[in-house]
Amino acid sequence: MSSEAREWVWEHSTSRGTARLILLSIADRVGDEQCVSWASLSSLAKRTHASVSTVREAIDRLVRAGELEQLDHLTGPQRSTVYRLPLAAAAVAEAAQTEAPGEAAEDTRALRISALRRYGIRLREVPESPTRVREPAVPESGRSRRKPARRRTGNRHSDVPETGTQNRSELDWNRRYSSGVVTLSAAEWQVDTATHTWARKQGHLDRLGEQGLQAADAKWRAHRADFKPRPADAWAADWRSWVAREHAPSRPNLNAVPGKSPSAPGGMTRTEAHTAALLAALDEPTGTEV
Repeated sequence: MSSEAREWVWEHSTSRGTARLILLSIADRVGDEQCVSWASLSSLAKRTHASVSTVREAIDRLVRAGELEQLDHLTGPQRSTVYRLPLAAAAVAEAAQTEAPGEAAEDTRALRISALRRYGIRLREVPESPTRVREPAVPESGRSRRKPARRRTGNRHSDVPETGTQNRSELDWNRRYSSGVVTLSAAEWQVDTATHTWARKQGHLDRLGEQGLQAADAKWRAHRADFKPRPADAWAADWRSWVAREHAPSRPNLNAVPGKSPSAPGGMTRTEAHTAALLAALDEPTGTEV
């Protein structure tokens, strides 16, 4: 019977995306023509690879659309929630009436609880509230009561996220503060002392000069203006990579001096090192000068 419920979802449901996957997952556990099924939030989250909050929102949309009902007076295995696909049940009853026109049409709104027990679905037992008995007063000199332990709250399924993106492989850029890490835009990030010290030790400050370094910083911020916020460490690594690739402004090559080794100083590219070596060779005397 679950195949008929799934067929109805494929052919007639107007749900989309995660809501459609959840409706198919619920229809997969339908046992009979009543189209009643059971599922827990954690099991639906695992089967659809969505977060618990995404599953809740999808179920609310399905209920508002009339394609799903949540039967709070029933409970499934391990106290799971019981659902019903009313439109699918009506379609199944209509198909049965077409095949057997002589039989009386069955009321799809009335549930046969006895038939659902074979699938582990039963009426929810509501315990009566016991009469509160006032405890006798404890004398001050007696043994003090221990403070009861606080009840643990939160999501009891550690392997399923309570909130977050639908797919775990997606980066969660929706919130500015994700997992306690402060994210900044490129305009908000400032060059810290460690990054400036790195530029000086690597020779980029001598190679570009103070003004050249400022120009490279301005160019980097212009190209990163539309980027999404990132942590400060990520911006620092990206800024260093940009500065290391930045070409030096046109100015005399102070390293290409006659008699000096044409080895490249720290921070020079291979092309700049070869150019410096050629300039140094041209400046050396050859003995043929007039």
